[in-house]
Amino acid sequence: MALVTVARAFNPAEAHLIRSRLDAAQFHAVVMHELSALSLVGYSMAAGGILVQVPEEEAAEAWAFLDAKPEEPAEPGGINPNDE
Repeated sequence: MALVTVARAFNPAEAHLIRSRLDAAQFHAVVMHELSALSLVGYSMAAGGILVQVPEEEAAEAWAFLDAKPEEPAEPGGINPNDE
């Protein structure tokens, strides 16, 4: 199973936030190079960041998911201003 990078981050929190969004959408995401980035100061940027990867067959859908505009939360009372 080949993995494809769908996102890069320069801190672990951002990488894991992206991974958790993908996990919640049923993608099989993993975070790579996190330990290396934490071990050496500046390594994350020099190595191209902390990678968020998915299996190759999920990559196109994962990119589309990450590029999509997130839905705005409903206003209090359950009324969403975007629903007309």
